[in-house]
Amino acid sequence: MPSEAVTFDQPKHPLHALTTFELRDYRKYLEHAIKGLSPDAPVQALLRRRLDQVLAEEDERERMARA
Repeated sequence: MPSEAVTFDQPKHPLHALTTFELRDYRKYLEHAIKGLSPDAPVQALLRRRLDQVLAEEDERERMARA
């Protein structure tokens, strides 16, 4: 049974150092990658954790902008 190789790009900088647009683009990239995988793919959990981190960073920025 052939294994499916999955590769994905990491941002060049830590999440907190990304511009708003870079962060948004990385979120979209992760969302697209997750949709393209079967739900039981081993990398699914890793991508979801990274997406959760991106969403948390976006939420924090929004909270700071409102303050």
